[in-house]
This record gives sequence, C-alpha cells and structure tokens, in this order.
Amino acid sequence: MDGTRLVTHLAGLGRLAVAFSGGADSALVLAAAVRALGPADVLAVTANSASLAAAELAEAKGIASDLGVRHLTPPTAELAEPGYAANGRRRCYFCKTTVLTTIAAVATAHGFPALATGTNADDAADPFRPGIHAGDELGVHTPLRTLGLSKEDVRALARQWGFPWAGKPAAPCLASRVRYGIPITPATLARVERAESAVRTILAARGRPSRDLRVRDLGGTARIELDTAVAAALHDDPRLLDAVRALGFAEVTVTTFRSGALND
Repeated sequence: MDGTRLVTHLAGLGRLAVAFSGGADSALVLAAAVRALGPADVLAVTANSASLAAAELAEAKGIASDLGVRHLTPPTAELAEPGYAANGRRRCYFCKTTVLTTIAAVATAHGFPALATGTNADDAADPFRPGIHAGDELGVHTPLRTLGLSKEDVRALARQWGFPWAGKPAAPCLASRVRYGIPITPATLARVERAESAVRTILAARGRPSRDLRVRDLGGTARIELDTAVAAALHDDPRLLDAVRALGFAEVTVTTFRSGALND
C-alpha cells in the first residue's frame, strides 16, 4: 500500500482540520496530513459529548500528541437536537450535522478553513449512511473515500507507517448501541458505557478478551455481543450477565458480534 496518493491529495487542500474520532480512519487522515503539510498546519478536533466513551477520547488525545498536532475537544450539543434525541433511523444525520457544524466553526476560528473526516470507501458503499450525507451537505472533505481507500487499505497503510493503532477495532459512538425509538439521553449513554466497561473488566479477569464488544440497549433488555469464540464460551456466565443486569436491564443475553446489528 503506497500512501503517496493520499499525502499528495491532502497537500492540495492546504491548512487542514480533521474531525478526529480517535479511530483508525480519521487517525490515518490526520497522520497523512502531518506528512503532507507539517504538524503546524494540521488541527485535530474531537467532538466531546456524552456519546463519546471516555476511553476513546483519551486514545484520541494520545494519538494527536504522538503526531505533534494541536488537539481541540469542543463540547457539542447533539443531545439538544430533537431529531437526534428521538433516535429515529436518521439519528446520525442530525448528529453529524450538529457535530460537523460545530467542528467546522471551531476550525475556522483557529485559521483552518478546510475540514476532513475519516469516511472511507467501504463506508460510502453502504446505502444507509445518513451521517455521510450530512457531511456532504456541509462540504466536508473525505479523502479516503475520494481516493477509493477501503478499511483494509487504511489498516495496511497504517501498519506500513508503523502506527500501533493500525489494527484498532471500530468504535462507533455510544448511541449506535441503542435500539431505534429509545430516546437518547445522557443517562442512556452512560449506562451503555458502564456496561461495556464492566464486560471488558470481567473478560480480562477471565483471560478472554474480545476484539469486538458491544452492549446493545434494547429497552428493558440488553444484548452483549462478543467475538464468536468468546460468546460461545461465556454465553451463560453468571458474573457477566449479573454485571449488566445490575445496571437496570431485566434480561441480558450474549451472542456473536455483528456490525450494524441495530440497522436491521
């Protein structure tokens, strides 16, 4: 995988802000921008809200620091947007409109008129991605998508450049764990975050880490999704089930992880 095309493309955008979630995609855009423009002409901006897990924010700060890039973490108010809080199927549209508008305003105020995201070619292939549509409406740059770079291309290039986060699992926002129609509130998001943290702690104690892990809030019940082998081994583990029940879920099940399971 040759990163020359990506670096050249980003060089043509001039001073650049990156909407930086801390995931591998936006991290690669940030790293390539540093190669193209130098750290002084690159700005990382992470939306700091209840939908971002604290561990993800900490990782984003670490990556930006390692790259020598200034990193801003403005609060965002998507929870005040009725279309987001109602948690319908276009939730991501309302979220991204609010978040990217806020990030763009912060970036512009700091002298960075261009804004890029980590949207990749695989993301764009999904016909149901209202968040991408929101970014397009706002004129946000999507260099990975523009150059046809897939998730595997992103990981390959990050490995080639020697970044330790090359294989980092996808970590979408906490709201993506909540079944459509269940209102999104700070308490809802905090419960999901606590549940996933509890599950990780138990898996570590059992010597059974799971690369992919979600706790889906289905209303009165929760579904823990884990790697296939881990789910098979611990599907009836009482400690695991009780830890999530303790957070207010009447029923808890364990199954195999499947990306986008709540979009069905």
